[in-house]
Amino acid sequence: MVTVSIRLDEKLKEELDEMCGEMGMNLTTFFMLYAKKAARDRKIPFELSAPRDSFYDEANQRRLHASIKQHRDGKTVNKTMAELEAMENA
Repeated sequence: MVTVSIRLDEKLKEELDEMCGEMGMNLTTFFMLYAKKAARDRKIPFELSAPRDSFYDEANQRRLHASIKQHRDGKTVNKTMAELEAMENA
């Protein structure tokens, strides 16, 4: 056996301690189960994902390129904030 040290946020450790206690185990048992499952299945035993930034979605990119083309073709209207507020209050 070897010793492995990990650093955890204090609140996270407390939450894990509580959860493990409710399941009748300690953190060492928890991490041992986790490691055995990962090694046996050859994968992380939960799904990891990162939400995509909608800025880079294909539909948004098409809209951006269309807006850029409108601007280049001179098909935009430029107003100051004061002008827009005056239009709103008219």
